[in-house]
Amino acid sequence: MARGDGNTGKAGMKTRILIVEDEEKLRRVLSLHLEGLGCEVSGAASAEEALRMAGQADLVLTDLRLPGMSGLELLEALQRQNARLPVIVMTAYSSVETAVEAMKKGAVDFLPKPFSLDHLATVVQKALEVKHLREENAQLREELGRRYRIENVIGTGPKMQEVLAAVMRVAPTRTTVLLCGESGVGKDLIARVIHHLSPRATQPFVKINCTTIPENLMESELFGYEKGAFTGATASRPGKFEQADRGTVFLDEIGDVPPAVQVKLLRVLQDREFERLGSNRTRQIDVRVIAATNADLRRALEEGNFREDLYYRLNVFPITIPPLRERREDIPLLAERFLRKFAAETGSRVESISPEAMRKLVEYHWPGNVRELENVIERSLLYADGKVLLPEHIHLDYAPRRAVNGQAAANGFLPEGMTLEQYEQHLIREALRRAGGNKSQAARLLGLTRNALRYRLSQMGLE
Repeated sequence: MARGDGNTGKAGMKTRILIVEDEEKLRRVLSLHLEGLGCEVSGAASAEEALRMAGQADLVLTDLRLPGMSGLELLEALQRQNARLPVIVMTAYSSVETAVEAMKKGAVDFLPKPFSLDHLATVVQKALEVKHLREENAQLREELGRRYRIENVIGTGPKMQEVLAAVMRVAPTRTTVLLCGESGVGKDLIARVIHHLSPRATQPFVKINCTTIPENLMESELFGYEKGAFTGATASRPGKFEQADRGTVFLDEIGDVPPAVQVKLLRVLQDREFERLGSNRTRQIDVRVIAATNADLRRALEEGNFREDLYYRLNVFPITIPPLRERREDIPLLAERFLRKFAAETGSRVESISPEAMRKLVEYHWPGNVRELENVIERSLLYADGKVLLPEHIHLDYAPRRAVNGQAAANGFLPEGMTLEQYEQHLIREALRRAGGNKSQAARLLGLTRNALRYRLSQMGLE
């Protein structure tokens, strides 16, 4: 800590240090040195006095041997008052064991007496950095908590309301959840919401994308390895499951896990235990598992690519997230949220979406779902030069895509990228637009009875 570097708190405020030491002479020497470094220092001769003053301190420096309440008892009391307040303990060489105990109870460092004033400055600076990191970590957790609140998930239609109700029901438990849905529907978001609504919210959330990990590395990535387990393993390393201990593991695209690793996953789900690669030591683990897939796991079962016992362990509480084309009522809300987000990030002048542009967004079939909508809005802002997003600013992707359930449309028969169901819905919407919303007239344009049209509209979630 350089001289004059005491302004480490809020702008214009000196770092406030409380020294708890019953020897007045030592307390005075420490105070003068820290004041010379630019800190604001106050002193207390006892733990009881220190507790009354600690609310104004950024850091506490305390002796372990005090009259009345001991330094360890003071440390525990300060931790109950404010767990983020860093505490440094001072102790004689003969009491190093006590200092180690203090570290276990939450002290950030200790100073064995006698110590140099330069060493004191170094330890104080380190403790203040720890405090800053703790505050930064707490702030990030608060921001994450706000981002993944249930009310931030847009879903006004009945299908998404069912999803949100299921999330609220399962989140407080440790039940394994299987999220099903097409790519881009928001499985990652729902998994994070479940975690942040659970008692494990302050613990790690570890996402594992099973598609991106090579098959020969998956076991070591998930469960870790010991030194010498294979060529290049120069040190032991914990796997993703160990990193998530007491938290949540999110296994994205679980259908891509190879059979050999499926066996180990089954054991983790059944017995909460595993071994690192190259080790015989069984490790216990406490994790909540959320898995996600855009594949048909039942078909994978029939084809012998997925273990039946693992499937039933994962499928305890399935939640199916509907594709965007089945929840078109949410498209305007999602589009406006993405507009605000990217306008703020890019400094765009765009403030709103014109009714014609919104209609273009609502009528598109969205094979890439919410992720594609987000990309389209970000791209559209680059084309816009005014305050309103117009239809000509919106560039949609009509390239051929893999249709739903892996069934491609016959070449040249249906519009590119559309399934029969999507094309039918497009025709119905176009008929309603031309008829000005008149269902009887729209039914005549389509060659349907009014009741047949009403049935199809109810299937689309528009009735």
